[in-house]
Formats: sequence, structure tokens, C-alpha cells
Amino acid sequence: MKQVVQNYKSGELALLDVPVPGCKPGGVLVRSAYSLISTGTELMKVSEAGMSMLGKARSRPDQVAKVMQSVATNGVPATYRKVMGKLDSYTPLGYSLCGVVEQVGDGIDDVTVGDLVACAGNEHALHAELNWVPKNLYSRVPDGLASRHAAFGTVGSIALQGVRQGESRLGEVALVIGLGLIGQLVVQLLAASGVRVVGADPDPARCELAERMGAVACGDPASAAVEAAVAELTGGLGVDQVYLAAGGGSNQPVELAAHLSRDRGRVVDIGKCRLDLPWNAYYEKELDVRFSRSYGPGRYDPEYELQGRDYPIGYVRWTERRNLACFLDLLARGRVDVEPLISHIAGFDDAVDTYRRLKDGELKALAVLFRYSGNAAEDRSPDGAPSVTVPAVRRDGTAPAPARAAGTPVRLAFVGAGNYATSMLLPHLARRDGVELSTVVTTTALSAANAQRKFGFAGATTDLDAVLGDKSVDAVFVVTRHSSHAELTCKALLAGKAVFVEKPLALTEDELAKVLAAVEESGNDRIQVGFNRRFAPLLREAKRRFGARTGPASLRYLVNAGRLDHGSWYLQQGSEGTRFAGEGGHFIDTASWLLDADPVSVYAVATSGNEDLQVVLRYPDGSTATISYVTTGAAGFPKETLDLVADGKVLQLDDFVRASVYGRKRWVSSRLPKARDKGQSAELASFVKAVRTGGPMPVPLESLAATTAATLAVRAGLAGGAPVTLAAAR
Repeated sequence: MKQVVQNYKSGELALLDVPVPGCKPGGVLVRSAYSLISTGTELMKVSEAGMSMLGKARSRPDQVAKVMQSVATNGVPATYRKVMGKLDSYTPLGYSLCGVVEQVGDGIDDVTVGDLVACAGNEHALHAELNWVPKNLYSRVPDGLASRHAAFGTVGSIALQGVRQGESRLGEVALVIGLGLIGQLVVQLLAASGVRVVGADPDPARCELAERMGAVACGDPASAAVEAAVAELTGGLGVDQVYLAAGGGSNQPVELAAHLSRDRGRVVDIGKCRLDLPWNAYYEKELDVRFSRSYGPGRYDPEYELQGRDYPIGYVRWTERRNLACFLDLLARGRVDVEPLISHIAGFDDAVDTYRRLKDGELKALAVLFRYSGNAAEDRSPDGAPSVTVPAVRRDGTAPAPARAAGTPVRLAFVGAGNYATSMLLPHLARRDGVELSTVVTTTALSAANAQRKFGFAGATTDLDAVLGDKSVDAVFVVTRHSSHAELTCKALLAGKAVFVEKPLALTEDELAKVLAAVEESGNDRIQVGFNRRFAPLLREAKRRFGARTGPASLRYLVNAGRLDHGSWYLQQGSEGTRFAGEGGHFIDTASWLLDADPVSVYAVATSGNEDLQVVLRYPDGSTATISYVTTGAAGFPKETLDLVADGKVLQLDDFVRASVYGRKRWVSSRLPKARDKGQSAELASFVKAVRTGGPMPVPLESLAATTAATLAVRAGLAGGAPVTLAAAR
């Protein structure tokens, strides 16, 4: 299928051939009929992409701050690879469309194949021929509503949420500053609510259009016309609400809002304009400044948007989805009219040229629609919709792969191509001799296409079963979100593939048992979990210098994990497990490798709120390891520091940039100022060698299982307040 994409590094726009997205549970696969270009938001992104690197940095200071923090935590090379990898990737455009349901995922019962739906979301309602859309981001289109009008659903929801934030009442007077697409919709919604509206915009054509759509009067904000209209309608008292729907760097909208508001009026920010509030003006009138966050409650909440968990209507009357349905109803009943807002309809094949014309100013437009050819939904109601069946693909199990014939490459498939895969794994594999990157599998088409372009995969798809059934694939890398690791690992093992699965192997004891059962059923134990620190060259050299032990050891491991950004999927504990369950195996595996044994018990305590954990591991010879996993430390402090004490010797590791051993002789490594090698390259080399030769896997399965069991036991230890014995798990 085709999708509009942009490379944020070069600014290149392209209509790219990408795999069809998979239809996951909790959502539907939608074939687009029309999608809407937001001439404000999208053109801003397109313009930013054309800036120099310095210009991009100036436009996004929030991202610059994240980069600097990453440099402090991960070093310059790793941060550079990550940043450039994200910049030099295709990113999607679009967030408002209408189309026909082509496939229904498990758990969906409110629409069927052939229904016409309006879809929202900058990750799901993209300018693409097919999109997977989760339940709370689509709404069935009312009978009789044209599909090109329903494509306005998302921007209409944005305008509707802004009006709700203003709490307008019948008979009030409102000022709308900025009469672009959102501003025009706000004018209509207010007028439909019985509010008298004054509009302000420097474009006479937009002012004229707003007056046709219901505004009492409109004019240039720099002229006296707007102030005069407000004075006449309010008796000189000022407007009840001001809606800021303007963009740009001028502070004029904010100043005009204060000047024309009544005492204790409301100012609602919907657009992205400068907000340098003049203190005296806002203080003297005690103005109520409010922000309208996109489509409504539920926005940016992954449990609502991705997991389909609705908010009870008794507590949250208007959610994202309810706003979308409400706006579609207003369109269907003729209370809002979007037809006069449509400046241009372009064929989807002309998408790149359309963006160019908009950016260059050649095409003056308020709203532009892409029309998708060959779509039976074009301007029809959902009655009599066609039924389309997507054929299933089956696979055959195979025996575990033997050693490769001399001179033949090891063929690898990747399931998942997120940040970690593209910054920490694929750069090492793409340049390794004797490795062929066969196929990349993702649930979103664009991430597969990006990985194929950047790393040279022979193919890209969203069909996992087809890859598992490909007997030429030797090994499968599972680099997806945590909740899918165990299930995908079982499938790959049963298909006879060697498996490299990023940590964690499992999130529950039942998942771990299923993985081990798959090993037993298939006879295939060719598995490696991404515990890379034991392969770090600096740590391996320090262990060699430390030498053998004769007595028990004490190990102390401080992990200064830091706080996660709001909205990080790591915070989705209901589906993705706790943060420690996701990455704690790294540190337990490192301790066990240094102590040459697997733990026999786990004791865990936490500070109030479970923000900081202390995990004590006991080993068969009496050794102990204490892992302090903290999120409340200073951001500038090293992420990982480790001390190992035994037999009159001390090993110290300072964040993988320096190590030392104190004993009869002292050894101190040279400091690594530019890089932190945490072992990914060496780990991948060991895995590829094992697959090629048929030799033992880099880490015994028993150790992988013991580390996973110990990681999961932390939760039980926190709940019970007593040590948890691991004998049964082992």
C-alpha cells in the first residue's frame, strides 16, 4: 500500500510503498476514502523539517533538553546514533480521515466489515491507503453523511473541545482570533449554540467566509473594526470568551484577548501561538486562561487510546470518542457545514506535489482533502457496504536449524523495529559479515519500511506467520513491547527458529512456564535473552583481573534509572508490567554472571509509592547482591555503578566508562570518554556464531530462566515482606 511520509532530517516528502498494517485485537483495519490535510499543524511540521539542524533545535527546545540528558546518561556516540536514527527516518503525516472497515480485530463488536467510520489520531488516522485504528479513535458515520465531510471528524473534535472549555452559554458574545480551519469550525459551533461571534483575522477572504458561516462581524485584528463590533454587541463591557485559534510567533492575539475581554472573562487557547501574558492586563480583569488539549479527555492516555478503556460517562461526559461522534452528528443534522471550507481535493497519488504547492504558497487553501482512488466508500452512506475478506496465512513447524553450511549467511528476521532495535542492535548486525537481514515484521507499516530502507532488509511485512513459515530464516529477533515477548518467543520456538528476545523474557510466572513448555514441546532450546551487560568488554576485563574467588562475595549495584517521561509506554503497568519487571533482569543477570551462580532467594523492599527498590539476592555459596533501583536520584549522576568485594579484593565499575580492581596489585582501566560499550555488539556476535555453528547458545537456558524468575519474584517479595525462595522456579 502507499503512505505519505517525511524524512525530518532532509525534509524529503514521499509517497512510499509500505506493508499493510496488521489488524490487532481492540481495533479495526480501515481502507481510506478521504483524509484531511491540516494546513496549520501539518504544514508547520513540513516547514520544520526543511530547517537546518540549528533551526530544528531552536524550534524544539524540549527535545534538545532530552538529548542533553541522554548524552549525560548514555554518552555521545549512543545518543548521536539514537538522535540521527530518529531524524533520518520516515515519519507519518495526517490525523483525520474517513474510510471503510476492511477487517475487525478481536474484541470489537460495535462495527462490522463494510461500515463507514471516521478516524482520529496522529499514529492511526494517517495519510495511507490502510490504517489500523483502535476502538476509542473511530466512530461510525451516521447514515447520509458524505465521507468527504466525515473526514473532518478529528479537526471538528478539536474545535468542539475548545468550545467546551469556554463553557459558552446562550446569548453570550465570543471573540475568535484566527479564522483558519479550526477557527472557522469554532465560529460555526458557537453560532449553533446561540452565541454571537466576532472574528479576527488579517485575511479578508477568511473574514468573509466566517461571516457566511454565522459570525456577526469579522475584521483585521489590527483595525478598529473588531473593537467596534465587540463594543456594539456588549455595550462596551467586553466579550465573555476569547478563543485563540491563531498560530505564529506574534503576541498580538494574547494582548487583543485581554483588551476585548470583559471582567473575569475566559480565554481559551486552542492553537499554538505565543503566550506571553501581559500581567497587568490579565490581573486587573482576573481573566481565566484555559487550555484545550486536542480532541478531548482521553488524549495522550495510552490506556484509553490503545487499550480501549473508556471513562465512565457519569464522570467524564465528553471524551475523545464522544466528541468525535457528536461532531459527526452535528454534520449529519446540518448544524455545521464543512463543504464551504474545502478549498481543494487532490488525488492521493498527487500527495507530494500537493504538499509542495501548499508549502510554496502556490496553493492557497483552508482545507485540502486527499481522495483515494478505487474506494467504494466515496461519498456514500454506510448502507449496502461491500464485504471484503482478508485471507489467513498458515505456517508449518520445522525442526531446529542445524549448523549452517560453510559460506552461507545467517538469515535473520526482526519482529519489531523501535528505537532500541534501530539504535542498539541493527547497526551492529547490518555491517556484520555473514549476516543477511531477511525480513522485518512490524504492526505499523511505516516502521517496517524505515528499517528496510536504513538497514537493507530484503523484505518488510506485517505478516508474522509468513516469516515463521519461511524455512530459509534461521533466527528471529523479538524486539517488541514487553507484553508480547513470551507469546512471540513461543511461536518462534515452535516454528523451529533460534530466538533472540529482548528483555524481559516474560512478565508473569505463567508466561515463563509457557516458554519453557514450548522448549520442551519443540525440543528447541535455541534462545537468548538480551542481557548484554555480561558481554561488555570493560566489565569482562575487570572480572578477569579480579580473578577466581575462594569465599563468598558482597555485590552492590546502584541503578540511577531516573524518571520516565509522561506518556512513556513503560508506565503502562497494567499491560507492560512494572518498570523493574521490564528491565531489572539486566542487573540480576550481571550480578549472577559476576558471582558465577544463580540466586536462590530474593528479598525486596521499596520506599513509599514503590519509587525506589532495594533488591537483595542470596546465592548458594552465601554471596549476596544488593541492587538499588532508584528513580529519584540526580539526573547528572552516572546511571550504573557497581562494587564487588571478596577475598580482600574490590572490583569497581563506573557506568561502563571506567573500571578498577583493588587487591595485591591495583588495576585501573583507561577512561572511555566517548563511548559506553554495554556489550550489545559482542552479545550479537556470540548469538550469530551459535546460530551459524550450531554450538551452545551464549547463556544457558537455565540461567535465563533463573534470572527471569528472580526478577518476577521481586513483586512477590514486595507484597509479602519476606524473602522469596527460588528453588521451585529453578
